[in-house]
Amino acid sequence: MDRAELLLPAGNIEKMKYAIAYGADAVYLGTADFSLRSPKSGNIITDENLKTSIETAHQMGAKAYVTLNVFADNQIIEKLPPIIEMLKEVKPDAIIFADPGFYPSLKRELPDIPLHISTQANVLNYEAVKFWKDQGVSRIILARELSLKEIEQISRKVPDIELEVLVHGSICVAYSGRCLLSDYLSNNKRKANQGNCTQPCRWPYKLKLVDPKNPEDEYELVQDDHCSYVMNPRDIALVEYIPDLINAGVCSFKIEGRTKSMYYSSLVAKAYKAAINAYYEGKSPDMKEIFEELMCAGNRGFSTGFLIDKPDSEHYNYVSGKSRAISVFQGIITGKVSENSYKVVVKNQLKSGDNFDIITPEEKINTKINEIYNEYGEKIEVANTNSLVVIKLDIPLNNWQWGIIRRKEESCAKNKTNLYCGACN
Repeated sequence: MDRAELLLPAGNIEKMKYAIAYGADAVYLGTADFSLRSPKSGNIITDENLKTSIETAHQMGAKAYVTLNVFADNQIIEKLPPIIEMLKEVKPDAIIFADPGFYPSLKRELPDIPLHISTQANVLNYEAVKFWKDQGVSRIILARELSLKEIEQISRKVPDIELEVLVHGSICVAYSGRCLLSDYLSNNKRKANQGNCTQPCRWPYKLKLVDPKNPEDEYELVQDDHCSYVMNPRDIALVEYIPDLINAGVCSFKIEGRTKSMYYSSLVAKAYKAAINAYYEGKSPDMKEIFEELMCAGNRGFSTGFLIDKPDSEHYNYVSGKSRAISVFQGIITGKVSENSYKVVVKNQLKSGDNFDIITPEEKINTKINEIYNEYGEKIEVANTNSLVVIKLDIPLNNWQWGIIRRKEESCAKNKTNLYCGACN
């Protein structure tokens, strides 16, 4: 691989298209029974439209990987043969799997499709990488608990295999996502490792922890107006370490977020693509600008995870379990009417006369909406959510395709070294 790959999630077809347009070299798609994320709304990826989705990605110049990364019980294993038959037809560029029980069938029935080992498989050392390489696996998505030094060591010990690293997005409190909290708290109806997690690590808790063998060792969870978010890790953001990771031997950078919005996918793809391009062009990216854009996408505050130091209390968000942003997604530009007038699908209320950022894959400009017209051509002052309108800007756009309209809010003032906060905490 000549250049490191940027890999984005494709929770639905719209997100996939915007992710690719904004810089993704590849996308990963999941099916309902075999994915650790199961989106329920929008033009979601299904068994029926998987082939079309992959073809669309190819037409846009990107690769498409299919995820089969659930922790499978016997019931799921028995569903594997028809999935394999479907994959023979849709021909993804690779299959991402975690369960060794999948390997014999995948290798035997799909010999021409590359196999990638999911981060859910907990590959933490070079011997495990060697093992999977000897089985014919082409890529290892390393466990997120590895440091930069450990990644470098694995690359040196096993140089002839692709290494992928999760670089951005929300992370689970459990070791490489192996969590059963959701299973227990939903009476086994919402299984975290079969794509239906309720995210109880993001809930506020009010309790005391007591060791029954040592009752004097009592730990009180201190509460404030926000309650106690004791298992709520900040999102990982490794964009400033892209050069170090490439030099360490990483060839693919994965973004988390199949259940997040196309606005999120677009902003994050553009930011990471800028950092990757800067590396290959021998330039220093504007990290302040990049992090400002990343904070405009939903996040719980940022940390570097395990890459540099072991996570401490600063790597957790004790204020809120919700993902927040310093911007509001206002609309999508879908067509051009005249030199500075454009068709828009409104996502959040637009007001005539307000200033907005217009973002495309190539540029970002701040401009004012001078006039708004409804679908009947009538001039209006306010356009409500989900309406179809025409807006007239005070300056024309160089390129309106894939254009996004957003309004920025005040940035959070608390920024620490390597810990960037976009969640007002």
